[in-house]
Amino acid sequence: MDADAPLASPDTEVSLVTRDGGEVIDLGTARIRVLEDGATTAHRLGIAEITVPPHTEGPPQHRHAQHDEGFYVVSGAAVFTVGDTVHEAPAGTLVMVPPGAPHTFANPGDQPLVMINTFTPDLYVQYFRDLRAMIAGGGAMTPRAVTEVMSRYATTSAGGEAG
Repeated sequence: MDADAPLASPDTEVSLVTRDGGEVIDLGTARIRVLEDGATTAHRLGIAEITVPPHTEGPPQHRHAQHDEGFYVVSGAAVFTVGDTVHEAPAGTLVMVPPGAPHTFANPGDQPLVMINTFTPDLYVQYFRDLRAMIAGGGAMTPRAVTEVMSRYATTSAGGEAG
C-alpha cells in the first residue's frame, strides 16, 4: 500500500461531531446525543452518548434479534443485569451485548452515568427518535409503552409482559 495514497476518495463524506454537536434526544430518564445515525456508515453502525441521571432505572430487560449493542462507561458507574446476573460497570468498562442476550442497565449511584452506546447495525437510533415522538404526543414512558416501541426494531421483552 502506498503510504501517500488517500484512505478515501475526495468525494467521500466524513462525519465530524464536536463536543456540542449531534442530535439531542431528551427522554426525561435519559439524554441521548446521537453521534452517528448510520448515514456515514451505510447503516452498519450507529453511535450515541447516553447520560443517565443518578438513581435511575433503565429500560425493561430485553433482547435484540438483529443487532449487537455496545456500552462503554465514560463516567459514573452502571449496573448491568444480564438475565439473572448483575454486573457492576465502573468507568472504563466495556459491555458488548450480542443478539439474543437479555439485558438492561441502571444508574443506582449518586453521580450521572455517561456511556457511549453502539448499535451494529444502526437500528436503535430510530428507537430513541420514536420514544421522543411518543413523549411529545403525550405518551408516558411506561414499561409497556417502551416495550411496544422496542418491538418495532426486532427487540422483545426478556421479562414477560411489561406493565
